[in-house]
Amino acid sequence: QVQPVESGGGLVQPGGSLKLSCAASRIIFSIYAMGWYRQAPGKERELVAAITRGGSTNYGDSVKDRFTVSRDNAKNTVYLQMNSLKPEDTAVYYCNAAYGTYNYWGQGTQVTVSS
Repeated sequence: QVQPVESGGGLVQPGGSLKLSCAASRIIFSIYAMGWYRQAPGKERELVAAITRGGSTNYGDSVKDRFTVSRDNAKNTVYLQMNSLKPEDTAVYYCNAAYGTYNYWGQGTQVTVSS
């Protein structure tokens, strides 16, 4: 199975923190770049953060300085640490493994930021 599996979503108050995890197969994790995307109702799916096999990162403007993406190659897992969460961060977060036009998507995990 090469489909990434996300976990860690939930309900959190504004200003709170949440950490998401995404596990992939060893082979996929060793070859593909890993990333996090999110999609809110009525909006397009957008890039949140991505990390290459070598550890280079890229962030969406809306989450820069608040979110941190990292990967543990030994565990074949990528993480998304989310701090200072805002209501506008509410969305379904998807894990993605990509190599060129080849993509594997997780089922998504819901993150809701509300008081």
